[in-house]
Amino acid sequence: MQVIGNAAMPYLNGLTAKYGLATQYYADVHPSIGNYFMLTTGQPVTLNDSFSGTVTDDNIVRELVKANKSWCSYAESLPNAGYVGGDVYPYLKHHNPFAYFSDVIGTSEAGNLVAFSQFASDLNASNLPDFSFIVPNALHDAHDGSLAAADHWLNVCIDPLIKSPSFQNGGLLIIVFDESVLTDLSHGGGHVAMVVIGSQVKAGYHSTMLYQHQSTLRLVLSTLGLSNFPGTAAVAPDMGEFFK
Repeated sequence: MQVIGNAAMPYLNGLTAKYGLATQYYADVHPSIGNYFMLTTGQPVTLNDSFSGTVTDDNIVRELVKANKSWCSYAESLPNAGYVGGDVYPYLKHHNPFAYFSDVIGTSEAGNLVAFSQFASDLNASNLPDFSFIVPNALHDAHDGSLAAADHWLNVCIDPLIKSPSFQNGGLLIIVFDESVLTDLSHGGGHVAMVVIGSQVKAGYHSTMLYQHQSTLRLVLSTLGLSNFPGTAAVAPDMGEFFK
């Protein structure tokens, strides 16, 4: 984990001081794609970033729809709304797991795949869904671009959400990295940063419990009042310790 305490990311580190930080959080696998599926299906599905199949396993969309909860994937540089095709750099499909789900492809739910450019207008119009999944492009997610560029993107694009009245009234934001450097194989995918932000989060709380992406999936769904958790999220450690 190279970001916590790094002078190149002052904004993110400021959030860790004010809100919650999971100091023992680890990705599940290498490369990226399996971690995105862990975050949304509770299982890695594939370890091939070039995977082009359709995922029929239980997933977060299926559970949200059953519970009548709205959702949206805001992916930076997505070519057009509803796009489920391959990479169009700097958009990377394997960072947008929703584009693989049978619950989305060819259904009305595909309309919830939108470009991140829509996020600000939805926020300003108080029109955000119950669950938002935000995907920076490869230049802003600390993958191809610098840590400083990623930190600047968070400051410009995410800080308005945190400061918004609607978010301050019970909203929850999770900032998490998909995987560590490829040489870090700790717990499968290496040590990564995971920050929990919200008015109900204990101020400056730093957890030492071991967590992985399946616990984040469980946290998201339980926060929305759901009790059916896909895949290994059903048995993953609960993250309730972060809250007042």
